[in-house]
Amino acid sequence: MNDSRSAPATAGRRAFVALVATLAIQIFTSLAATATAVLAPEIAQAFAIAPKWIGVFVGLVYAGAMLASLASGGFIERFGAIRVSQIGVVLCAAGTALIAVAPAGAEALLVVAALIVGLGYGPITPASSHVLIRTSPPEKLALTFSIKQTGVPAGAALAGAALPSLALVLGWRHALLIAAASGLAVGVAAQPARAMLDNDRRPGRPLSIAGIWTALRLVRQSPTLTELVAISFAYAATQVCLTSFLVVYLTESLDWTLVGAGLALTLATLGGVVGRIAWGWLADRRVPPRRVLAIIGLIAASCSAVTAAATPSWPTATLLLIALLFGATAIGWNGVQLAEVARCAPAGTAGTVTGAAGFITFSGVVAGPPSFALLAAATGSYRVGFAVFAVLSGLCGLALLRRRAA
Repeated sequence: MNDSRSAPATAGRRAFVALVATLAIQIFTSLAATATAVLAPEIAQAFAIAPKWIGVFVGLVYAGAMLASLASGGFIERFGAIRVSQIGVVLCAAGTALIAVAPAGAEALLVVAALIVGLGYGPITPASSHVLIRTSPPEKLALTFSIKQTGVPAGAALAGAALPSLALVLGWRHALLIAAASGLAVGVAAQPARAMLDNDRRPGRPLSIAGIWTALRLVRQSPTLTELVAISFAYAATQVCLTSFLVVYLTESLDWTLVGAGLALTLATLGGVVGRIAWGWLADRRVPPRRVLAIIGLIAASCSAVTAAATPSWPTATLLLIALLFGATAIGWNGVQLAEVARCAPAGTAGTVTGAAGFITFSGVVAGPPSFALLAAATGSYRVGFAVFAVLSGLCGLALLRRRAA
């Protein structure tokens, strides 16, 4: 009797520890990936470069993340998901610290730092997926993944709230060093969870370059996984275009103040946090996950189209509500998609398959903003970019609905 009661309690404790550990790691690595963009004006001034070049830094971060995500599966199986996550945290902290100590004129160190942060950021989602698919109750899988994925906007929000204030008081270099130190603390704090969560590691598992492509082959062999990974490219591109261009669109095209546009972006981000949890709950309890993803794509497409059609005469409250709903969908999709990818992956390959999915997702993050910018430059209007990405998200949503109907 005691054993039968302790088994659920042990499983529940493992699930709780897994969620807390992966969420904390996700928050820090998201903060590290966002820190340079948040402090861009100060960093650009110190290195005598235009602030817009920080966009190149962000692109390098995600380029590094693409490669690390794809290659992470073998390392997760060999060393354990928590150990790989700890190494990712240390790399993010090291890259952040390198920016802080780089002397003026050493722009090459910024390039190196961006790649280091990206290499640390890329394995985090595959590693957490490997842990959560084994520890989460099946009936709460999408919700658990979604809660963990709130760490992405939460980390970005924490960077935006804390780093400017620290920079004002201590200087931007010290602010980044404090951020790096907090990462090391997160890595150390995760150590007690390793014995509990890395007990499936395979120390003798061989590592090879050829093995990196195994993940993509696994995805290609499954029509369901191919579909889920393909929509992640489109949805991720739409998400990053929303967060990258909403403020500049509102200020330049709709004559909003910077404060008002910032409020709209804050509401979109808040909507993303709430949306991730709400969509996860819906996918677990009420609506099949792929139907949820279809609904998300169609609503995001509608919001993007309405944003493109907005004029300066529209009520502020209306546009703020649209921004909130836009964020709830365009930012809120990731947890449901990741949970479904992990669920559909062959047994024991959740980390490897979500690593391949992350490679495609990060590709959308890298490709989205330049494509949006090129559309804006070619047409002289940000509206075209929002309209095109509305079509992209809408087509993905319709494709998911048609697949289910068939």
